[in-house]
Amino acid sequence: MFIGGEWVDPIDGELVESIDPTSGEPWATVAFGGAKDIDRAVAAARAAMRGPWARLPVWERAALLRKLAEAYARRAENLAIIETRDNGRPIRDTRPDFAMQPQTWWWYAALADKLGGSTIPMDPSMHVFTTRKPIGVVGAITAWNAPMFLANLKLAPALAAGCAVVLKPAESTPVGAFELAAMAEEVGFPSGVINVVPAFGAVGGAHLVAHGDVDKISFTGSTATAKRLLALGAPTLKRFTFELGGKAPHIIFDDADLPNAINAATSSAWVVCGQSCALGSRVLVQRGIYKAVVDAFAERAASVRVGLPLDPGTHMGPQANAQQLDKTLSYFDIGRDEGARLVYGGKRITDGDLRHGYFVTPTVFADVNNEMRIAREEIFGPVASIIPFDTEEEAIAIANDTSYGLTAGLWTRDLARALRVADQIESGSVWVNTYRYIRWSVPYGGMKQSGWGREGGLEGVDGYLETKATAVRISGDFPNAYAT
Repeated sequence: MFIGGEWVDPIDGELVESIDPTSGEPWATVAFGGAKDIDRAVAAARAAMRGPWARLPVWERAALLRKLAEAYARRAENLAIIETRDNGRPIRDTRPDFAMQPQTWWWYAALADKLGGSTIPMDPSMHVFTTRKPIGVVGAITAWNAPMFLANLKLAPALAAGCAVVLKPAESTPVGAFELAAMAEEVGFPSGVINVVPAFGAVGGAHLVAHGDVDKISFTGSTATAKRLLALGAPTLKRFTFELGGKAPHIIFDDADLPNAINAATSSAWVVCGQSCALGSRVLVQRGIYKAVVDAFAERAASVRVGLPLDPGTHMGPQANAQQLDKTLSYFDIGRDEGARLVYGGKRITDGDLRHGYFVTPTVFADVNNEMRIAREEIFGPVASIIPFDTEEEAIAIANDTSYGLTAGLWTRDLARALRVADQIESGSVWVNTYRYIRWSVPYGGMKQSGWGREGGLEGVDGYLETKATAVRISGDFPNAYAT
């Protein structure tokens, strides 16, 4: 593990095998920490907050982030291969993704020396101003579907704000986090600023959240887990940022540019083998084009090349772990039992080179209604549920009839309708005539049970800063309240 600027063995942890979802076999052995390892990582981060990191001029902090961006760009190809091995994302997806990921670091490096406060006009006798201070020690807990992208969205703004971080990567995809630690060491971050401690969530993760010397938790994962973390963190009243689940509506009106809408809707239904909280898995289609869209989904699903993720020709790789495979297979059965019409897929792939891995078919259910579990629950697998609607009002009602509110998409040539519908949809992001437009400079996060706060953009750094107000009397006397 990487703690206090040094590579160390766990005190009370263990060695854990990381499983390649392509084969179901181990491909790496990783040191996992326990509670005592979390303790020393938090202590190292706290020491950094009191030591050279706190005294570092902000322009030097910005320079370190730029150096890390450059190191990240140099390692992008290797990082893409690691993530493909660790969670099964096809290399055709991870390569362009990692080529862009250094932009997150460059963007927050540009912000690091510009996070000032403001002056507040009051009266001539007072000078009132605000300053923005780092919140302190941050525990960053990432998910397994896009582990490095999520780590960047947490660490880059936290470090730009002047915080120190303990990163606990997802249990099943920890390997890339060690590369991030190596980059921090290479570019010269002061000891304790970045600490990497893989751990089981129930042990190390829970201890990190409950730790009295951790000031903030940034967590990406399930809504159910977030609720448990809130209870663990409540005694210390620490701050939280949550990026949680989603069940996004992807609305196609009958005046849509249909070829492009189909391209986006099928991509967003099965991207990352369906393992994305921004998945457009509830496909709402206006009745007049419903059959055409269902037929197009079936045709497109049949053309998806499911295969070994390191093959550049593969469109869709495996589920990332055995637990997720079992969950997705169970929803194939749930959809059938609920009376949805299975148009394509709905099975595990068990032949050829894929027979030992966690591979499933892209799956299409039609004639779904919004009361079915496949329309209400986050599956995290490549399952598209196609729901018909008649009117704009009905589409909005179906879209909002969910406990989630992370993302949404809609397709129409009518600008007034686009603005009208986007304004009424209850989600943190709405994409019009496009989908999954997620960038480092754009705030991303959820409403309702899809999360708290935002990651990315200017808003992404706000959660790592405390605002302090200072008032200075510059003239006149402070009155004696007891003079008369």
